Amino acid sequence: MNRKPFIFLAIATLFFNSVAQAQRIKGSDTLLPLTQELAEEYLAEHPEAEIIVTGGGSGVGIAALMENTTDIAMASRSIKFGEKMKFAEEGLKAAEVTVAYDALAVVVHPSNPVARLTREQLEAIFRGKITNWKEVGGEDRKIVVYSRETSSGTYEFFKESVLENKNYMSSILSMPATGAIIQSVRQTKGAIGYIGLAYLNRYVKALAVSYDGGVHYAEPSVENAINGSYPIVRPLYYYYDSRKEAEVSPFISYVISPKGQESVLEQGFVPVTEEE
Repeated sequence: MNRKPFIFLAIATLFFNSVAQAQRIKGSDTLLPLTQELAEEYLAEHPEAEIIVTGGGSGVGIAALMENTTDIAMASRSIKFGEKMKFAEEGLKAAEVTVAYDALAVVVHPSNPVARLTREQLEAIFRGKITNWKEVGGEDRKIVVYSRETSSGTYEFFKESVLENKNYMSSILSMPATGAIIQSVRQTKGAIGYIGLAYLNRYVKALAVSYDGGVHYAEPSVENAINGSYPIVRPLYYYYDSRKEAEVSPFISYVISPKGQESVLEQGFVPVTEEE
């Protein structure tokens, strides 16, 4: 009797079970590198576990959670009322955990002489009311505005915090990921965009921002986010189906542990406090 088909079937079954038991995490591109690093650290201590981390945006992660194609959704915004209603319709209950905080940095080309802007100026730029850098003390150069795409939690938060929920300009250039914004701003002298603090590098220049009409300005940094002087700061979340708490809690517990939060700080994010 030829036993090869049975051996193949046994191997295939073992592979399928391994993949099926893997912890699936999906969503926010802001949280993607942080979660990948935390997953590597967790797996070093728990080699028997398996974690698969992918991006796509906060909205994509939350949708995947509803479709049961992920176990944890990473989000850089809070879950929307409509999403909660969809969860309820499916008989699911989304549990929320704050795993870190992030400062959003407004960035321009390194050669741009403008070093600071007020919230009102930023609103006018991203809504298309200010279109030339000379209107805010810069060179006579057209402003090219870059944003994240609408499925991004970063897009939602910037709209809420900086634009006070007013609409972006219709001609805004939407980018699929933070890396694309950095690349575009780096290559365009008149560009402006926004990225998570942890993504800042020498290829773009971060602006100081004022939320009190220009009385006080603060640059984006972990220190300024912690002491409250920098205003564009948001919580970052993990969402999961509360019925799967036993499955997801080992990794989440590691993330919010002192050791996990030390890694959060090392990667340029703001840790959560013990009270939180």
